[in-house]
Amino acid sequence: MIVAVLLFIAMGGLPAKRVYSQNSSIKIGSVDIQKAVNECQAGKEAKQALSKEVEKYRVLIAERQKDLQSTKESLEKQGLMLAPEARITREKELQTRLRDFQRWGEDVQKELNQKRAEMERSIFIGLQKVIQKVGADGGYTLILEKNETIVLFISKPTDITDLVIKAFDAQKK
Repeated sequence: MIVAVLLFIAMGGLPAKRVYSQNSSIKIGSVDIQKAVNECQAGKEAKQALSKEVEKYRVLIAERQKDLQSTKESLEKQGLMLAPEARITREKELQTRLRDFQRWGEDVQKELNQKRAEMERSIFIGLQKVIQKVGADGGYTLILEKNETIVLFISKPTDITDLVIKAFDAQKK
Protein backbone atom coordinates (compact mmCIF):
# COMPACT_ATOMS: atom_id res chain seq x y z
CA MET A 1 0.00 0.00 0.00
CA ILE A 2 2.73 2.45 0.99
CA VAL A 3 4.79 1.52 -2.04
CA ALA A 4 1.79 1.96 -4.32
CA VAL A 5 1.15 5.44 -2.91
CA LEU A 6 4.82 6.39 -3.29
CA LEU A 7 4.93 5.15 -6.86
CA PHE A 8 1.65 6.92 -7.64
CA ILE A 9 3.10 10.20 -6.40
CA ALA A 10 6.46 9.54 -8.08
CA MET A 11 4.80 8.90 -11.44
CA GLY A 12 3.01 12.20 -11.25
CA GLY A 13 -0.34 11.08 -9.90
CA LEU A 14 -0.37 14.05 -7.55
CA PRO A 15 1.79 17.13 -7.69
CA ALA A 16 4.87 16.59 -5.53
CA LYS A 17 6.44 19.45 -3.60
CA ARG A 18 9.69 19.02 -5.50
CA VAL A 19 9.54 19.77 -9.21
CA TYR A 20 11.68 17.55 -11.41
CA SER A 21 12.97 18.73 -14.75
CA GLN A 22 12.58 16.64 -17.89
CA ASN A 23 16.16 15.32 -17.51
CA SER A 24 16.01 14.28 -13.86
CA SER A 25 14.99 10.80 -12.91
CA ILE A 26 13.90 9.09 -9.79
CA LYS A 27 16.38 6.57 -8.41
CA ILE A 28 14.96 4.01 -6.00
CA GLY A 29 16.97 1.43 -4.08
CA SER A 30 16.19 -1.26 -1.56
CA VAL A 31 18.06 -2.79 1.36
CA ASP A 32 17.38 -6.14 3.02
CA ILE A 33 18.05 -5.02 6.59
CA GLN A 34 17.93 -8.52 8.07
CA LYS A 35 20.46 -9.76 5.51
CA ALA A 36 22.69 -6.76 6.18
CA VAL A 37 22.55 -7.32 9.96
CA ASN A 38 23.35 -11.03 9.55
CA GLU A 39 26.07 -10.73 6.92
CA CYS A 40 28.04 -7.67 8.01
CA GLN A 41 31.19 -8.32 10.05
CA ALA A 42 29.66 -6.89 13.24
CA GLY A 43 26.65 -9.17 12.79
CA LYS A 44 28.83 -12.23 12.34
CA GLU A 45 30.83 -11.33 15.45
CA ALA A 46 27.63 -10.78 17.43
CA LYS A 47 26.30 -14.17 16.33
CA GLN A 48 29.54 -15.83 17.35
CA ALA A 49 29.48 -14.18 20.79
CA LEU A 50 25.86 -15.17 21.25
CA SER A 51 26.63 -18.75 20.22
CA LYS A 52 29.30 -18.92 22.94
CA GLU A 53 26.74 -17.72 25.49
CA VAL A 54 24.21 -20.31 24.29
CA GLU A 55 26.79 -23.08 24.54
CA LYS A 56 27.72 -22.01 28.07
CA TYR A 57 24.08 -22.22 29.11
CA ARG A 58 23.61 -25.58 27.35
CA VAL A 59 26.32 -27.05 29.56
CA LEU A 60 24.71 -25.61 32.69
CA ILE A 61 21.28 -26.86 31.64
CA ALA A 62 22.63 -30.37 31.02
CA GLU A 63 24.29 -30.40 34.45
CA ARG A 64 21.13 -29.27 36.21
CA GLN A 65 18.97 -31.74 34.28
CA LYS A 66 21.34 -34.56 35.22
CA ASP A 67 21.22 -33.53 38.88
CA LEU A 68 17.41 -33.38 38.85
CA GLN A 69 17.20 -36.76 37.13
CA SER A 70 19.47 -38.40 39.71
CA THR A 71 17.42 -36.86 42.53
CA LYS A 72 14.23 -38.22 40.95
CA GLU A 73 15.72 -41.70 40.50
CA SER A 74 16.96 -41.68 44.08
CA LEU A 75 13.49 -40.75 45.32
CA GLU A 76 11.91 -43.51 43.22
CA LYS A 77 14.33 -46.11 44.64
CA GLN A 78 13.99 -44.99 48.25
CA GLY A 79 10.34 -43.99 48.01
CA LEU A 80 8.97 -47.32 49.23
CA MET A 81 11.30 -47.39 52.22
CA LEU A 82 10.58 -43.84 53.37
CA ALA A 83 7.85 -42.90 55.77
CA PRO A 84 4.85 -41.36 53.96
CA GLU A 85 5.52 -37.89 55.41
CA ALA A 86 9.21 -38.01 54.42
CA ARG A 87 8.34 -39.21 50.91
CA ILE A 88 5.78 -36.40 50.48
CA THR A 89 8.33 -33.84 51.73
CA ARG A 90 11.01 -35.05 49.30
CA GLU A 91 8.50 -35.08 46.41
CA LYS A 92 7.57 -31.47 47.20
CA GLU A 93 11.26 -30.53 47.31
CA LEU A 94 11.77 -32.17 43.93
CA GLN A 95 8.76 -30.32 42.46
CA THR A 96 10.10 -27.04 43.85
CA ARG A 97 13.51 -27.69 42.28
CA LEU A 98 11.83 -28.56 38.97
CA ARG A 99 9.83 -25.30 39.02
CA ASP A 100 12.98 -23.33 39.89
CA PHE A 101 14.81 -25.01 37.02
CA GLN A 102 12.01 -24.13 34.59
CA ARG A 103 11.95 -20.50 35.75
CA TRP A 104 15.70 -20.30 35.45
CA GLY A 105 15.49 -21.71 31.92
CA GLU A 106 12.89 -19.10 30.98
CA ASP A 107 15.06 -16.35 32.47
CA VAL A 108 18.07 -17.58 30.50
CA GLN A 109 16.00 -17.58 27.30
CA LYS A 110 14.78 -14.04 27.95
CA GLU A 111 18.32 -12.87 28.69
CA LEU A 112 19.67 -14.39 25.47
CA ASN A 113 16.82 -12.89 23.43
CA GLN A 114 17.45 -9.49 25.01
CA LYS A 115 21.18 -9.65 24.22
CA ARG A 116 20.43 -10.65 20.63
CA ALA A 117 17.95 -7.78 20.26
CA GLU A 118 20.42 -5.27 21.73
CA MET A 119 23.17 -6.42 19.36
CA GLU A 120 20.84 -6.23 16.35
CA ARG A 121 19.58 -2.79 17.40
CA SER A 122 23.14 -1.47 17.72
CA ILE A 123 24.07 -2.79 14.27
CA PHE A 124 20.82 -1.46 12.80
CA ILE A 125 21.58 2.06 14.05
CA GLY A 126 24.98 1.92 12.36
CA LEU A 127 23.43 0.57 9.17
CA GLN A 128 20.90 3.42 9.07
CA LYS A 129 23.73 5.96 9.01
CA VAL A 130 25.52 4.06 6.26
CA ILE A 131 22.30 3.75 4.22
CA GLN A 132 21.76 7.50 4.45
CA LYS A 133 25.34 8.15 3.28
CA VAL A 134 25.09 5.60 0.44
CA GLY A 135 21.76 7.14 -0.57
CA ALA A 136 23.13 10.67 -0.62
CA ASP A 137 26.39 9.70 -2.37
CA GLY A 138 24.58 7.49 -4.90
CA GLY A 139 21.97 10.08 -5.77
CA TYR A 140 19.02 7.97 -4.61
CA THR A 141 15.63 9.62 -4.33
CA LEU A 142 14.24 6.85 -2.14
CA ILE A 143 15.64 3.76 -0.40
CA LEU A 144 13.11 1.21 0.84
CA GLU A 145 13.54 -1.64 3.25
CA LYS A 146 13.18 -4.86 1.29
CA ASN A 147 10.46 -6.50 3.32
CA GLU A 148 8.24 -9.12 1.74
CA THR A 149 5.12 -7.79 3.45
CA ILE A 150 5.65 -4.27 2.14
CA VAL A 151 7.70 -4.47 -1.06
CA LEU A 152 6.05 -6.98 -3.37
CA PHE A 153 8.62 -6.71 -6.17
CA ILE A 154 11.88 -4.94 -6.73
CA SER A 155 14.40 -5.68 -9.46
CA LYS A 156 17.88 -6.87 -8.57
CA PRO A 157 19.72 -3.77 -9.84
CA THR A 158 17.94 -1.64 -7.26
CA ASP A 159 18.93 -3.91 -4.33
CA ILE A 160 21.87 -2.16 -2.67
CA THR A 161 22.15 -4.48 0.35
CA ASP A 162 25.61 -5.77 -0.59
CA LEU A 163 26.84 -2.22 -1.17
CA VAL A 164 25.56 -1.20 2.28
CA ILE A 165 27.24 -4.21 3.93
CA LYS A 166 30.57 -3.36 2.29
CA ALA A 167 30.30 0.31 3.29
CA PHE A 168 29.35 -0.62 6.86
CA ASP A 169 32.25 -3.06 7.22
CA ALA A 170 34.66 -0.53 5.68
CA GLN A 171 33.48 2.09 8.17
CA LYS A 172 34.21 -0.27 11.11
CA LYS A 173 37.80 -0.82 9.94
